[in-house]
Amino acid sequence: MKILADAHIPFLKGVAEQLGEVEYLPGNQFTPQVIKDKDVLIVRTVTHFGENNMADSNVKLICSATIGFDHIDTAYCESHNIGWRTAPGCNANSVEQYITSTLLLLADKYQFNLEDKTIGIVGVGNVGRKVEAACRKLGMRVLLNDPPREEKEFDNTAVSNSGIVQNIGMELNSTNKLNSTNEQNPFVDLETIKREADIITFHTPLIKEGKHRTFHLADEKFFMEVARKPFIINAARGGVTCNTALKKAIKEEQVSGVVLDCWENEPNIDLELLKITEIATPHIAGYSADGKWNATQISIQNIIDYFKIDIKPNYQTLPSPKAPIIDLKGVQKDRQLAVAVWHTYTPLLESRQLKETPNKFYWFRSNYPLRREYNAYKLINADTEIAGILKKLGFK
Repeated sequence: MKILADAHIPFLKGVAEQLGEVEYLPGNQFTPQVIKDKDVLIVRTVTHFGENNMADSNVKLICSATIGFDHIDTAYCESHNIGWRTAPGCNANSVEQYITSTLLLLADKYQFNLEDKTIGIVGVGNVGRKVEAACRKLGMRVLLNDPPREEKEFDNTAVSNSGIVQNIGMELNSTNKLNSTNEQNPFVDLETIKREADIITFHTPLIKEGKHRTFHLADEKFFMEVARKPFIINAARGGVTCNTALKKAIKEEQVSGVVLDCWENEPNIDLELLKITEIATPHIAGYSADGKWNATQISIQNIIDYFKIDIKPNYQTLPSPKAPIIDLKGVQKDRQLAVAVWHTYTPLLESRQLKETPNKFYWFRSNYPLRREYNAYKLINADTEIAGILKKLGFK
């Protein structure tokens, strides 16, 4: 088996070789000539895969070490008997870490308590559910919007007809699927979120057409209808929010601030928008080492399952963080939660770097430093109440 793998996928080297002959190249060097004789591609989102680079190739399977698939022409693949797989949920905890850290930064800068705020989560798939759980642990009031889930899990009579969101690829098993006959519908329409949310965070895939279209979901009309000047966070896909509408909303103070991890036209991002965002990062919310390790493991397993290979591969061990012990002795109780979360991760440095050198967008993504999630850290000397919250988030 001949495998072509993106050289910037961590924890893959030494593992993929257990399945066949492997060539590693940066994603932007996946040319038709290089792809032509390969059986399997292991990819990221930097290159689009379709007829333009896969015509007459030998490729039988594309494995994307990502949760999304808008970089794959799925219709072309299916019409040419090319399988394609993604890694749903692989980086959900990482994105939640990004959102939690960001929420604490906004609360600290603007001097408000998260317990007093309502957050609207648009898209409640693998990532959205993790964000929901974290926000509830932080004491926030949570509003959920996900019409496809609502339609799937509740009778039509209980389904609101407002809002447009899609969560393709989200898999619910029988243990976490809501039962419409004995559970209260937890979802609200988009109008409720626009009316009641102090913070709105998007966690949908990018769907460009159809009933549950999400392309430019947050457009000029959307921002004209928000009632509470909310903070806007997009850690989903760049096209879910509209650049022109975002800039207008910021300038006309329809929103209190904008946090963008995902951008339209990456890596050629809107420099005017970059300058006026609250926090701006180069599409790395899901880039924890843990999330990348999960993505690599899922990709390898997808190949094993697709080709029915009888093997149990050996995986690399995740490196420990530089400072795995978080000592909260002497930290005021009302600061301990934020200090602990920021010890694991804060997007402020990345935001400053991107604003200073936006032309390095792709470089920042390809050279991302080690970042571990909460479970790699141990707390000592924490207040009992705060320790309880941090333990629920995943700290030791």
